Amino acid sequence: MKEANIVVCGGGGFIGGHLIADLRRQGVTRLRAVDFKPISGWYQHFDDVENLVLDLQDRQNCEQAVNGAGMVYNLASDMGGMGFIENNKCLCMLSVLINTHLLMASHKAGVEKYFFSSSACVYAADKQTDPNVTALKEADAYPAMPEDGYGWEKLYGERLCRHYTEDFGLMTCSARYHNVYGPFGTYDGGREKAPAAVCRKVISALMSGRHEIEIWGDGTQTRSFMYIDDCLKGTQMMMARSVPGPLNVGSSELVTINQLVDIVEDIAGVKLKRSYNLKAPKGVNGRNSDNTLIKQLMGWEPSISLRVGMEKTYRWVYDQMQARQPALAGV
Repeated sequence: MKEANIVVCGGGGFIGGHLIADLRRQGVTRLRAVDFKPISGWYQHFDDVENLVLDLQDRQNCEQAVNGAGMVYNLASDMGGMGFIENNKCLCMLSVLINTHLLMASHKAGVEKYFFSSSACVYAADKQTDPNVTALKEADAYPAMPEDGYGWEKLYGERLCRHYTEDFGLMTCSARYHNVYGPFGTYDGGREKAPAAVCRKVISALMSGRHEIEIWGDGTQTRSFMYIDDCLKGTQMMMARSVPGPLNVGSSELVTINQLVDIVEDIAGVKLKRSYNLKAPKGVNGRNSDNTLIKQLMGWEPSISLRVGMEKTYRWVYDQMQARQPALAGV
């Protein structure tokens, strides 16, 4: 690993920034981070890393990004939480250009291993209608009925990776992430996911003194949430062991959205009056990760509890919001 030239596409994003930071901690020195945002907008960036600002929907930019690379992590896509996904289906699908052009460029450049970040949004909608959902196995993505827009883009990306391996010999790995969360991510602005959004709403209630919170949906919808450290470990294990996937990389700890709010309220030491916005985007009624296959292939599964991960996430969001508004009412 220390000698490999590793490229992280989406390196200015949430998962990509954490991956770069983790590789640096391991002593990897030949690192390149690529993102379309100005570096000032990256969640994390490091001066000892080659940082490139490139729009990876363009094929020539992809060729520049992977030039000389041994490993490529594709964590780049136009996405966000359910509010963004449901209202920006075309933008989400256009990310197919990123994966397509990166695969073409990686094959041309002689890249040894290529990682594609897929999503649990590939799973068939008719298997996620009940909050008491049966955990989703990898085979449950077919017959195909994924999340419209974003889910179709990810499912197509998985297939393209598979065929690049079959037809051209490029080793590819596809991981189906289940709701990754943690510090150094989006917590407002419309692209945030449920864990960060709930943290922000609870903190805002404390700051304002209005002890109320709006919950999207009826709060009974169920999910599993994976802390970023587990995501990084699973991702790098797949690459190290050349596990092609697609493979669930997600926690199997199933909670309702109401229970997620319970956890954050307990961390904050507050109880809030809840209102439910039944017209807001809420996604499927139930989704959980079946980790049978990842345990068989890697002898491991994500294990950081939601409570532990949310404590760290809450403290980070709190610090960010306090920096914006130093006078914090009620705390």
